[in-house]
Amino acid sequence: MAAAGWRPRGRTRSTTLNVVLRILVAAALAVDAAVHWQLAPGYQLAAPGGIGQGNLFHLEAIVAVLVALYVLVRGSRPAFTAALLVAGSAFVAVVLYRYVDIPAIGPIPSMYEPVWFFGKSVSAVAEGLGALLAAVALVTHRRRD
Repeated sequence: MAAAGWRPRGRTRSTTLNVVLRILVAAALAVDAAVHWQLAPGYQLAAPGGIGQGNLFHLEAIVAVLVALYVLVRGSRPAFTAALLVAGSAFVAVVLYRYVDIPAIGPIPSMYEPVWFFGKSVSAVAEGLGALLAAVALVTHRRRD
């Protein structure tokens, strides 16, 4: 007969890992959001009346915060999938627009910027780590019955 409060050891480890991954993924998304929100006003100057890169940065920041909260509250496969999509797409975009001069596509402005600076580097690292950690969470996450 099992003692009260006893849990199998593997379940405790997976629960602890899930909590740690939730916190780390949410933190990476929060850093991403903070950097995008801080940089947005300067990037909107190029298109003050249009969609503009600044508005896209604000949108990225809002979505990153919402997904970070979703990951913290739920820690589910859909939450980690959303985190992987948000962080991964932001990482791909920052690296792509750093090295490839893509012209404007419809309402999306050309965002080519062939330099790395502190804020951009911090954001890229947070996005890359967030995507990687979300992928790890998806692989290690147990399906609930």
